[in-house]
Amino acid sequence: MPLQRRLPKRGFASHRHSEEVRLSDLATVSSDQIDIAALKAKGLVSIRALQVKVILSGELSRKINTIGLSVTKGARAAIEAAGGTVTEIIVEPTVRKLPKKEKPKA
Repeated sequence: MPLQRRLPKRGFASHRHSEEVRLSDLATVSSDQIDIAALKAKGLVSIRALQVKVILSGELSRKINTIGLSVTKGARAAIEAAGGTVTEIIVEPTVRKLPKKEKPKA
């Protein structure tokens, strides 16, 4: 048997847990303020979810306010048409810059 089949599989594992929620699922949440904690409590997303994206699927008949959820363009239009608001928290990745190398003197 080849060596690569005898050795255990190790290496890259995706640690990013993102999920999608339909707009019609948000209508089932009783709270007006909807965030990731409310969706986890209702059971719409898994406990390990770090990011949640709302997609346009279904209808929304009441006013809701989303906080910290990613929202598609169509879902944003539907939420705002129902009188709700969308508050996204954008976290930009930090980039470490290396110091510039000095040019040798000639």
